[in-house]
Amino acid sequence: MKTLGKKIRLLRHQKGWSQEDVAKRLDISIPAFSKIETGITDINLSRLEQIADLFEMSVVQLLTFNDAEGEAKYANELESVNKKLMDRETEVIDLQKKVIELFEELRQSKATA
Repeated sequence: MKTLGKKIRLLRHQKGWSQEDVAKRLDISIPAFSKIETGITDINLSRLEQIADLFEMSVVQLLTFNDAEGEAKYANELESVNKKLMDRETEVIDLQKKVIELFEELRQSKATA
């Protein structure tokens, strides 16, 4: 729930709203909304739908929303992991070639013996 709370806080900041503004719009107390943002309290589906409507998005969009900074971080991490994977694939291919060469040498040495 902490991740969802962070997303809600980010959306609130993007709108320039205070916790009080959002709490009033949701018809809940400021401490109750604060607990949602900090992930202290679980959000039921009806409250989730209410929050999504407030930010003019679907529940799915709210749950899958990522800020640009977070997405850039994940993109960089993904790129790094992909590069490492490609390097490993190259190593595996090179090792496979070496095994085939050694097998051929062994086969030829047995044939000539």
